[in-house]
Amino acid sequence: MKRAQTREIRGFTLIELLIVIVILGLLASLVAPQMMGKVDDSRIKTAQTQMRMLETSINTYRLDLGTYPENLDELLASDKANWAGPYLPKDVPLDPWGNPYEYRMPGDEGKPFTLMSYGADGREGGEENNADIVLQ
Repeated sequence: MKRAQTREIRGFTLIELLIVIVILGLLASLVAPQMMGKVDDSRIKTAQTQMRMLETSINTYRLDLGTYPENLDELLASDKANWAGPYLPKDVPLDPWGNPYEYRMPGDEGKPFTLMSYGADGREGGEENNADIVLQ
């Protein structure tokens, strides 16, 4: 007598796959907002770090020439006497949102210069991620 050979088919049912997809979607919806907050925080810290680097370059320029630059491009090239630059390794960096840093000379509140980023929206003012970041 011949034994009937049964072949077991292994795999997942459609219901099992849908349950896994729903669970992964729920996990992603819980984790993604927290991760986006970390990205925003890191952009703010990057802007602060870049502004401190620019501040060092501006102060080095002042030590060499006795005055502050009129704009950030003077850190890269100038025909002024005693200019010993370039004072930046590359081009003037953009802020982490792709906008140019705001440089004012003379600065606000009696300071020699003000250096700031307008934040995520690229406009003056704002709150949270759109808040201005000013070099302290």
